[in-house]
Amino acid sequence: MLTLVANQLHELGYRGMTARSLKPKHVDALVKHWFAQEVSIGTIKNRMAVIRWWAHKVDKQNVVARSNEHYGIPDRHFITNESKVKVVTQSQLDKVRDEHVRMSLELQQAFGLRREEAMKIPPGFADRGDQLVLKASWTKGGKERVIPIRTEI
Repeated sequence: MLTLVANQLHELGYRGMTARSLKPKHVDALVKHWFAQEVSIGTIKNRMAVIRWWAHKVDKQNVVARSNEHYGIPDRHFITNESKVKVVTQSQLDKVRDEHVRMSLELQQAFGLRREEAMKIPPGFADRGDQLVLKASWTKGGKERVIPIRTEI
């Protein structure tokens, strides 16, 4: 990463730099260059963390602003507004020949299970009449879950 930074500074016209010659104008130029290259926000933040680490190691920590906001680097957004839900119609289910796969699809739809969770369920253990018990080893994050079984719509 530090080699990348050094090479990019050289490409930007900053020549003859040493390990301790970093200045605020160099950091500004790098950030502008990364934005121009449409580097992702997460990558820019990671690169800034490396530059801050390096600046600290060469006792030049005051050269790099402590906040990414100073450089106009926005916060990352991880949440999507798009639903990942896929509805399987009865006619699509009827076309599935393997009964285990069909039941797995029905479990996913009825209880909101993930594919892996639905495939790992042994019905004799999980079905407790009024609830579906999922062992930690079957679930994402390794957390046991209990899902109530309701007959009302």
